[in-house]
Amino acid sequence: MTKELRRLSIVMLVMFLGLLGAVSWIQVVAANELQANPHNKRALFDSYDVQRGSIFAGSEVIAASEPSDDVYSWLRTYPDAQMWAPVTGYFNPELNSRTGLESAMNGPLAGTGSSQFLARIERIVSGQPPRGSDVITTIDPSLQKVAYDAIKKYQGAVIAMEPDTGRILAMATSPSFDTNLLAAHDSKSVNEEFDRLNADPTKPLYNRAIGGDLDPPGSTFKLVMVSAALASGKFTPESTFDNPATWTLPGTSTKIHNFDRGTCGPGKKVTLADALRLSCNIPMAQLAVALGTDAIRAEAEKYGFNTSFEIPLSSTASVYPQGFDPAQTALSGFGQSDVRASPLQMAMVSAGIANDGVVMNPRLVDSVVAPDLTVQERFDNTEFGRALTPEQADTLTQLMIANVSNGAASGARIDGVDVAGKTGTAEHNPGDPYTLWFTGFAPAENPEVVVAVMVQDGGGLGQNGTSNGIAAPIAKKVIEAVLSE
Repeated sequence: MTKELRRLSIVMLVMFLGLLGAVSWIQVVAANELQANPHNKRALFDSYDVQRGSIFAGSEVIAASEPSDDVYSWLRTYPDAQMWAPVTGYFNPELNSRTGLESAMNGPLAGTGSSQFLARIERIVSGQPPRGSDVITTIDPSLQKVAYDAIKKYQGAVIAMEPDTGRILAMATSPSFDTNLLAAHDSKSVNEEFDRLNADPTKPLYNRAIGGDLDPPGSTFKLVMVSAALASGKFTPESTFDNPATWTLPGTSTKIHNFDRGTCGPGKKVTLADALRLSCNIPMAQLAVALGTDAIRAEAEKYGFNTSFEIPLSSTASVYPQGFDPAQTALSGFGQSDVRASPLQMAMVSAGIANDGVVMNPRLVDSVVAPDLTVQERFDNTEFGRALTPEQADTLTQLMIANVSNGAASGARIDGVDVAGKTGTAEHNPGDPYTLWFTGFAPAENPEVVVAVMVQDGGGLGQNGTSNGIAAPIAKKVIEAVLSE
């Protein structure tokens, strides 16, 4: 063999190995990411003539494919569409469009996921038509109905989770929309419906449970504040703060007050425990300044702030910004200033406390199952990190129990059950309706479920709507539904 021929052979071998490596990478390592990319038109085209897999919640089918008499062969249908919209999303080949799990799990549903490579080869060899696999969610369908029925007359969201696994048991948002109307194969009617929904000022296309325009968490953020205080080792529940009726923000002439505009109980001093139980703003502002913005942000990030989660839906990252000055830091002590959070995030805060200080990554999918019922992929529980020691978490749990049994979150009380919780009322511009919050878990001694509720627009009552009167009772219904199973 001549030297030139040997060199050419080596070049050809390197090129072949490079091509083989690239194809292997695309087919195996990057397949899921490419399939989930909404700009990947090939993935959509490949899905047109495929009987997509179904999406399940428990034993209930919440998305399925039915034979169609048009060019696309199959039509995607959604029972109880408005209740399941934030979970399933919709799939429409006519518009090259998909959302929700239809997008995030498109590869498995279309039969093109990396875990289905051998199944695709087998179908090609045997001459069977292409078919997608089923996606089994973590959602409890009966709990989803309770959550949706409780929130649907408001503008807001409910999310329920298992604190020790991160499995999402319910994810309801309102107002919602009929996914069937956006999955139709009539492009004119679909475009008209999409334009109508997109122009709606209540933004029904938003999944408020995990994203959209995030709201301040209000006093639910006080849980993060007390967590930071306990984690610092410098404060205990008996630590005291000055107890005036008004307090001037550092470096400004702006005065703040507690929600009822009085002192935080009687006396010139108030304990940290009572400040949380009575949900007072001034002691938390003083605590925030004492801790400093860096310590607060670090503790918030232990619970997931400033992180976007793939559940596998992409969540909007909740925010505790850098660079707060002392006045902004003080306001952040009761969940105001530029602090923003999703219901998912506030559920993760409660879940971390309930789970002995360990924060789990949230997830919405349990498994992918082939048409022959073979489990092709399982999704494991994974830890995000630790926010508190077990002892500190237990201390904070006891403070949250007092908040429900004898404090500002009494609307979540359940006879015979210790509920740990915290309400929050987030302010916006002067005169604007409040955003109403609750987050908590039960039973406090052995938590089965964590719930976060967020109600916008003051629950339709402007500034007369209260978190204890609207958000806490919604959470109570969801908790009772879990405990009654």
